Amino acid sequence: MTPPKVSDIGITAEASEAPPAVSVCAIETLRNRPDFLRTAQGRRQGTGSFMLQGRARGDGTVLVRVGFTASKKIGNAVARNRAKRRMRALAREVLPAMAQPGWDYVLVAKPDATVSRDYQDMLTDLGFALRSVHKARP
Repeated sequence: MTPPKVSDIGITAEASEAPPAVSVCAIETLRNRPDFLRTAQGRRQGTGSFMLQGRARGDGTVLVRVGFTASKKIGNAVARNRAKRRMRALAREVLPAMAQPGWDYVLVAKPDATVSRDYQDMLTDLGFALRSVHKARP
């Protein structure tokens, strides 16, 4: 018995010039409740799409950590998951360029806004919120 012939369909693709699908910057996801609570005590900035909470950890590391919250006010599980997916996409796109090393961020979804707002407006909102949170306070 001979093995089947190899067709041209399985040829591997050449390396493209497109950026990788996974970010290579040092961003980690918050997973523990105490980290979320400490971040909630820091600076915050509301936007039309979500609320951003941020704080400098002060532990000397350059790691950026981000968390996402969508309460039951957002809607059923489908709506909450959609809101978190949209916020994760925003974070992947904006945080590598604008986040400061050693900071924790939490994006909190807003009812009706996070799921339905235009994505470009959400990108603008996140940029504005990050600049506001990083401003030195008197």
